[in-house]
Amino acid sequence: MKNLTLENIARVCNGKFYGPEELRKEEITSITTDSRKAEPGCLFVAIKGERVDGHDFAAGVMEQGALCVLAEHELPDFCGCYIQVESTLAAVREIAEFYRKGLDIKVVGITGSVGKTSTKEMIASVLSEKYKVLKTLGNFNNELGLPLTVFRLTEEDEVAVLEMGISNFGEMHRLSKIARPDICVMTNIGQCHLETLHDRDGILQAKSEIFDFLKEDGGIVLNGDDDKLSAIQEIKGIKPVFFGLESGRSIYADEIAPKGLKGISCRIHTPKGEFEVMIPIPGVHMVRNALAATAVGLLMGLSLEEIKSGIEKSESLSGRFHIIEKGSLTIIDDCYNASPVAMKASLDILKDAEGRKVAVLGDMFELGEDAAALHASVGAHAAGNAIDLLICVGENCRHMAEAAFETGGCGEVLQVPTLDSILATLPELICPGDTILVKASHAMHFEKVVEKLLELEM
Repeated sequence: MKNLTLENIARVCNGKFYGPEELRKEEITSITTDSRKAEPGCLFVAIKGERVDGHDFAAGVMEQGALCVLAEHELPDFCGCYIQVESTLAAVREIAEFYRKGLDIKVVGITGSVGKTSTKEMIASVLSEKYKVLKTLGNFNNELGLPLTVFRLTEEDEVAVLEMGISNFGEMHRLSKIARPDICVMTNIGQCHLETLHDRDGILQAKSEIFDFLKEDGGIVLNGDDDKLSAIQEIKGIKPVFFGLESGRSIYADEIAPKGLKGISCRIHTPKGEFEVMIPIPGVHMVRNALAATAVGLLMGLSLEEIKSGIEKSESLSGRFHIIEKGSLTIIDDCYNASPVAMKASLDILKDAEGRKVAVLGDMFELGEDAAALHASVGAHAAGNAIDLLICVGENCRHMAEAAFETGGCGEVLQVPTLDSILATLPELICPGDTILVKASHAMHFEKVVEKLLELEM
């Protein structure tokens, strides 16, 4: 890894080096926090978690060929070299910042309350038409995940598309300091992490820290349909490029035509021309993702033909509106995470599906004092979409079930207290030909609901 000698690592994180002097000039081959992935030449970062202390695996990783261990305390009787720091988590950020600065690469940083991952995937698909692109994998978007993503970069990569997620003030500042984005994309300002960020103005303030380390000649891409983002006029002398569904935006879409679960088509208008495109993932929100990708593509010098091709090659990820055909069942695996806005968007797509429409929805977390009302709003929305069977799982979801029942419009509404309860009864509730939406906050572990559905023979 370029410039990541043990000497430089110790210097940038103010660490104390223990080991043979001749190893100071050795360059590490990779960085990992997972002892199972330790390989010859790597730096193993020992992190003390709630259940497992990485320091306990220091000796084992050396036997696997690790070059060095990053630790928070002295390792007596340790046969190998290590660097002692005050905080391994802080050290990882500092090393990532140093490594990023040494790479000649363009970075697209993406944040927002919802839609970060699907937007990231769309942008990466588009930019891959012209560049060698590395993107964030899974949920590696926080203060540990972002550095680990940066460490995956090599000198062969031309563009990094980095998802950046936060839950409190100051976090985005630290992420931006590592990423040093050339282009900043904000999808929306919704109602997530209200317990720490209080309201949408607080969310905007926290997310806007992404601009703290934006390059001077960089670009800004914002959702012009969001009332908070559309009010931004200029940052660091840079005027944002706005995208949206209204013709007043720099980049907008019309002639939007849902094609059921097969996707959605539209015409995209840009200052450089227009084009028709078939987005292979359903939902109006995917049109906005395509618009954001179009804006980034233009800033990065792609032609409209390249942008269209990249949009049409985009794919959904497991847990993020991933459509699975299993026998006669259509399962919509959207269980990675949830917010009121995202749940309503998924319900809007479900209503266009064929067959009986079933929604298995679970609790949404970190909604603060408005949690009950926000769950109720989703229940009323489900009723408005005439869902045939609405199954609400969890303590907060009782408000969802009550609102759906009072609003009317759903064929049947069930309130189930726990995940175990729905796993036990699910086979009795599903019929051949059903289309089933599965969505909840990640901590609800609704991937188990998807697994149970995949076991059914129908």
